Amino acid sequence: MNILIDLVPHVPALQAIRASGRHTLEVMDPPLEQRRRIDPARLQEVEVLLCTFPPENFADLPRLRWIQLSSTGYSQLFGLGLAARRIRATNSRGCFDCPIAEWNVAMIVNLARDLRQMIRNQDAAVWDRSARFQREVRGLTVGLWGYGGIGRETARLCRALGLRVHVLTRQGVSDRGDTYLVPGTGDPTGTLPDRTFRAGEELEFLAGLDFLVIGMPLTKATDGLIGERELRALPPHAFVLNPARGPIIQEAALLRALREGWIAGAALDTHYAYPLPAEHPLWRMNNVILTPHISGSGLSPHFLERVWDIFSLNLERMERGQPLLNELSADQLAGG
Repeated sequence: MNILIDLVPHVPALQAIRASGRHTLEVMDPPLEQRRRIDPARLQEVEVLLCTFPPENFADLPRLRWIQLSSTGYSQLFGLGLAARRIRATNSRGCFDCPIAEWNVAMIVNLARDLRQMIRNQDAAVWDRSARFQREVRGLTVGLWGYGGIGRETARLCRALGLRVHVLTRQGVSDRGDTYLVPGTGDPTGTLPDRTFRAGEELEFLAGLDFLVIGMPLTKATDGLIGERELRALPPHAFVLNPARGPIIQEAALLRALREGWIAGAALDTHYAYPLPAEHPLWRMNNVILTPHISGSGLSPHFLERVWDIFSLNLERMERGQPLLNELSADQLAGG
C-alpha cells in the first residue's frame, strides 16, 4: 500500500514496516502543522494516511482508504464525508490509558490525605499532624462514569489499592472488543467492577461514592451532563475527578458545589478555558487540585511508541482483512 506519514517517526516501527517490502512509504519531514496543504501531486496515489490532522486539501486524496489518527479525539475528521467516500478511520484510543489512570489514582490519594494543605504547611513551616492527613483509601468506593480504556486501567489500579469499584455505563460492562490495549493493563474482559449501574440509575450510583471519576468523551449527549442534580446526589464527603473534558460538568454547578460544600473537593485536569484565566475562582479554592491538562499528552514518554504500535497492528489487520483496532463508526465521524 502507498502510505503517507505525517507524524514524527518511531524509528523501530518505521524500519519494521519498510523491511516488510510490502508498502511504499513517504514520511513528511518535518510533519505539517495543523490543517496545512500538501502538494496535490504527492497525494494522488496515497491509500493510507498516518497523521494528527488531515491536510487542508483533503479532496486531493482520491485513492485514500484509511486514516490512522495519532490523537484519541477525532473532531478534526468531522465534515470530511469519510463515510460517504468509504474511507475508514481509526484513532489512538488506549495510548493514554496508563498515564491518565495513574493521575486518577494519584489524585485519589492526594485528595484523601489533603496533600495540598500539607504542602502549604511545609511552605509555612507549620507542624500539623491532624487526622485528615492520615486517611486511608482502602475500603473506600470509587465510581467510574464511563468504562473505556482509562476507566478500566483506573479500576485495575484501584482494586490493587483495596478500593471498591462501581461503574456507570449506558449498556453495562463487556469485553473491550477491537480496541487497543497496552499488554498487562486494564480490564479486557470486564470482570473487575464490584457493581455496575446503567442509564437511569445515576442517582443511586452517585449516592454511594467516595470518589467520582469522569471517564467519558465530550459529545453532544455528554456536554453539561453533570449538573446540580448529579452533584447534590454525591455524599458531602465525596471528591470529583475530571481528566476527561471540562464541559461535561456544568461550570456554575461545580463552583457552587465546591463553595457550598455539596462535595468535599475536586481534582481537575480539564477545564472551561485554555489556559484557565488567572482570575478564575478555581485557582483560589483550597479544596481543588488543578493540573494543566497533563494527565496524558503527546509528551508522555511512551506516546509515540504506542501510536506507532496501533498503526503497525492495524496495517497488518488491514492486509489480512481483519477488523481494525479503534475503528470509528459512521455515527462517530458525523459527530454523534
